[in-house]
Amino acid sequence: MPLSYPRRPRGNRLRPALALLAATTLATGVLTACSGGDGPERSVDAFLAGWRSGDLQAVGFVDPTGAKLSASDVARELKELSGELAATPPTLTRRGEAKVTKDVATAVVKVDWALPGEARWAYERPVRLNRGGDEWRVIWEPQLVQEQLTRGDRLGLRRSVATRAAVLDAAGRPIVAPRPVVRVGLQPGEVTNLASLTRKLDAAFRAVRPTITPPVDLSNLPQRLADADPGAFVEVVTLREEAYRQIKPRIYDLPGTKFRSDELDLAPTREFARAVLGSVDPAQADDLAQHPDRYEAGDLVGHGGLQGRHDERLRGAPGLTVITERPGPDGTLVPTGTEVFRSEPKPGQPVKTTLDVATQNAADTALRGEKRRAALVAVRIGDGAVLAAANGPGAAGENLAFTAQVPPGSTFKMVSALGLLDRGVVTPDATVGCPKTFTVDGRAFKNSDNFELGAVPFRTDFAKSCNTAFAALAPKLGPDGLAVTGRSLGLEGQWDVGLDAFTGKVSANGGATEQAAAAIGQGTTLVSPLAMASATAAVARGRFEQPKLVLDPAPAQPAAPGPQLTPESVEAVRTMMRAVVTAGTGTALRDVPGAPVHGKTGTAEYDDNPAHTHAWFVGWQGDVAFAVFVEKGGASSATAVPAAERFLRALGR
Repeated sequence: MPLSYPRRPRGNRLRPALALLAATTLATGVLTACSGGDGPERSVDAFLAGWRSGDLQAVGFVDPTGAKLSASDVARELKELSGELAATPPTLTRRGEAKVTKDVATAVVKVDWALPGEARWAYERPVRLNRGGDEWRVIWEPQLVQEQLTRGDRLGLRRSVATRAAVLDAAGRPIVAPRPVVRVGLQPGEVTNLASLTRKLDAAFRAVRPTITPPVDLSNLPQRLADADPGAFVEVVTLREEAYRQIKPRIYDLPGTKFRSDELDLAPTREFARAVLGSVDPAQADDLAQHPDRYEAGDLVGHGGLQGRHDERLRGAPGLTVITERPGPDGTLVPTGTEVFRSEPKPGQPVKTTLDVATQNAADTALRGEKRRAALVAVRIGDGAVLAAANGPGAAGENLAFTAQVPPGSTFKMVSALGLLDRGVVTPDATVGCPKTFTVDGRAFKNSDNFELGAVPFRTDFAKSCNTAFAALAPKLGPDGLAVTGRSLGLEGQWDVGLDAFTGKVSANGGATEQAAAAIGQGTTLVSPLAMASATAAVARGRFEQPKLVLDPAPAQPAAPGPQLTPESVEAVRTMMRAVVTAGTGTALRDVPGAPVHGKTGTAEYDDNPAHTHAWFVGWQGDVAFAVFVEKGGASSATAVPAAERFLRALGR
């Protein structure tokens, strides 16, 4: 209320004192209005709390003319004005105390909206209040929400997708790039015999190599043609140009067939490091359910492999625009043309890998004809770069190359031999008998096809892969000697390669039977192809260096390099691995062009039936170390070694 004072006669000596008292009383009255318990701040704070909760019953409202408004009407209009942002009310903060002029107060409020994709839209708005009696009432008007809003408006949200970045190869080039394709379709009005046409198309598509997986489904073709206009182009399948050329003579002149050339973003081949790269697909139901604030229907999302692991980095941040809309005559919201906020899309950042196109193509070629699950990993010896990681058959989705947990079989004799040599219990020329069987605590260990070599140098036992010789030497490794040697080659380590990877589990502290089994890569020892390729590279290099797949973003916690391996021991193992190829179980690789091939074959039992075995080959040529694994592949000489040969010959071309 305004203050008044009684009039005093001129010259009254009390005037200065009364003036001072009046000034003091006025100042005290303003302070109370701003910060007292009944001041406008309490109403402002109640309004802000009610805005977020949707319950405004604790607040009084008037319109700009002073007419009272019900709290429920204000809550309803506030929700309507918020439009597409109503489900995520803003964070609201009062900026200091209100400024009061007689019966009107004004407070400044920060409005901070959290938009999808972690974008924020923040601004300040004045909240005006009117005092009626002892109550401060909020003066409600749409501009209180946002200065450009008027009654009937709605806030709308529009997204613009950012440019997705590429996964790059070792040369810094995008692995997925525009490549020519041919869209194979039918024109309904020109099809003369649909049943015959369908049979011929199906046979042609099944003849494409590598095989189209899954096969082209033609079952709904009759209905699709019936529903289309006679002159329409009904697409049947999109083929890479090289696949189309394979079958062009078989389908080009069939009545009704039509062809359109186009370009699509594709990897060099359909199988190219498919499990490592992952895929980019329209958002699936699970994506939308798990991340409703991140994805919308139609968004492209990375699934599996590097595309899935680094999806946020690759996809960037969408652009967001907040607009105003109004209901049209039919009730549908129509943009008014007013834009109140914009954030530009932020392009994704590329992910650079160590993958080498030529090496990956060679690895894919090696597995192309294999019908069983298989994997091939190639690592550059010089620096541990993963040059290729192939999985088969076809464009398989599981990254068996990195994550398989399987026994290594006789390829692990590379580790056992290194441990024995390090401990000085054997030399390459020492005589170590190779009987047909060797029994440990009642368990008989046998050689493949029950061969025996008799008393021969240890180098021969290694080259011919004699199980009984290694079973007899196993106790000399001690209870944990095999594990210690394995760790010196990086097995069981904590690696950060950019994707999930199993680094192995080496048997330790087992009984006599377990020690004998572990020495030949059986028992409880488990590895992945990547782990064995890395261990092989360590032998060729002379020390362990963690394999690396992703260069940028750089690994957060790469494993430290291992110790230098004992030169005499590791050189002896290298010599014996060369003998495997020249005079042992890997002689099929003897005439592979190029630098000398070193290696070790392996056949690993995976259950209680000795006839059930995985096939392995590990080795290196020049600066490339590699591991080949064929699940349930039987004898390594029949599956793994031929795959290794295909890889090396393709790589040498």
